[in-house]
Amino acid sequence: MHYQPRWIVAGLVACMAPLAEATDWPQWRGPRGTGESAVRDLPVRWSRQENVAWSLPLPSGSGSTPVVSGERIFLGTVAAGQVELWCVERRTGAVRWRRPLGSAAGHTHQKHNMSSPSPVADGGRVYAMTGNGVLKAFDVEGRELWSRDIQADYGRFGLNWGYGSSPLLWGDTLYVQVLHGMKTDDPSYLLGLDAANGRSRFRVERPTAAVHESPDSYSTPAVARRGGEAEIVVTGGDVVTGHDPKTGRELWRAGGLNPGNDGAYRIVASPVAVGDVVIAPTRIRPMLALKAFGRGDVTASQGLWSFDHGPDVPTPATDGRYLYVVTDRGMLYCLDFATGRALYGPQRLRAATYSASPLLADGKLYAISEEGVTSVVKAGPAYELLAENALDGYTLSSPLAAHGQLYIRTQHALYCIGKGVAAATFR
Repeated sequence: MHYQPRWIVAGLVACMAPLAEATDWPQWRGPRGTGESAVRDLPVRWSRQENVAWSLPLPSGSGSTPVVSGERIFLGTVAAGQVELWCVERRTGAVRWRRPLGSAAGHTHQKHNMSSPSPVADGGRVYAMTGNGVLKAFDVEGRELWSRDIQADYGRFGLNWGYGSSPLLWGDTLYVQVLHGMKTDDPSYLLGLDAANGRSRFRVERPTAAVHESPDSYSTPAVARRGGEAEIVVTGGDVVTGHDPKTGRELWRAGGLNPGNDGAYRIVASPVAVGDVVIAPTRIRPMLALKAFGRGDVTASQGLWSFDHGPDVPTPATDGRYLYVVTDRGMLYCLDFATGRALYGPQRLRAATYSASPLLADGKLYAISEEGVTSVVKAGPAYELLAENALDGYTLSSPLAAHGQLYIRTQHALYCIGKGVAAATFR
């Protein structure tokens, strides 16, 4: 690890504008893309019976994380050979509607099926993509607004472990990254779609020198902000790139994500941006922090710090002051966001494999293992384990918080945890 405290951190907290009181969870990593929620009064302890407002049985597991928009929850799942988008009543767990997205056939394995990408909602519409590249938009009542087949338009996806990136909604544009190369010679690219009608606004190729499996990326883009400006940040193919949100044009790139030119350095954990600072995980080491809004090759000029014990699969969570890293082996680190200095860690969570990304909410960090055990840790620079809570079923989906409740998806069910208007189990 090295530190470069030569940059000015004044105003960093100001970049983290207060979270909206509505406390929706509209996209995979929450309202700001940082894994943080403003929800308060969340439970510390629960079980299948205790503190469960409702649970909804599901036909399959998924790496997809549900999203919450107002009174509705949207989630992707596989049922009877089809990928489906479900709309669920937030207060009761009742299924309002189900819509087919496309075939579930394709390359699947324990951690991936064609429902892996998480949906995105904006209050009036919901957008859902499958691992086969079908992208559809619906209104909140389930009426299909438009549909695209990305593979039909731009060629087959060529990732070794199947396509799993989630679309990003920023303003009136949907951003879809296709970073691949293990099983194709076709170029990687960033695609921008008009959210209202699904028409392509741009498709920008993103070449890199990555080899073998290293061009493959399963991450989701992030948004860096500075004043009234924004950039779309993409990681994969051994580099971090910043793009013009209107045209997709690459503005800058930073290397260093694969210093040994390892052919197996595919990237799973997504970038996290707070203001103009980007945290870019790779395959464990090094996790980089850098300044956005550079131009050209910024490898040497925009680097802030690096950390050699980053995650492989779980995306870190942050409030802009502390950065929480959960490794695949259940080691927890708390870093100073500004300098990368480890305030504690490694701290061993319950021994297991961790694929879900941690949630930061209500002064607590929630980290769930593949075995469905959630470790609840006090947020802040001193480690304190508050509880361990078990649910049944293999778990890949990340926990989320919205409107005073936690939501945890296991292989068998979606659980709403916390105080609820109705306490019922729907079968």
